[in-house]
Amino acid sequence: MERHITCVICPVSCKISVRKSGSEYEIRGNRCPRGKEYALNELIMPKRILTTSVKVINGEIPLVSVKTSGAIDRSIIKEKMDLVRKISVEAPVQIGDVLMDDIDGQGTALIATRPVKRIQTFLP
Repeated sequence: MERHITCVICPVSCKISVRKSGSEYEIRGNRCPRGKEYALNELIMPKRILTTSVKVINGEIPLVSVKTSGAIDRSIIKEKMDLVRKISVEAPVQIGDVLMDDIDGQGTALIATRPVKRIQTFLP
């Protein structure tokens, strides 16, 4: 069986073909070693950066954008989105704040990607 993958590691976007015979993979079309590694990872264990939003309490805006510090196994993304949906953080939030230390059991953090100021509440 032969599969075709477009590499997204760099702007060249190599068209890579991968053929498996037995336990070996034949990879063609990559212009650099990173393309070969990308193709193998896509076949064996695809990973993605998780980007989403987290609820902010007492923030000038209700949500803060977040992403994982590294790629996580694609098969657990839905499960991790369900987990992230349940959390909230108290404002203020700064870029780079770690909102969750280890989201995937591999040490990958969930970090804020924008600042959110705290709103001033005045009591009467």
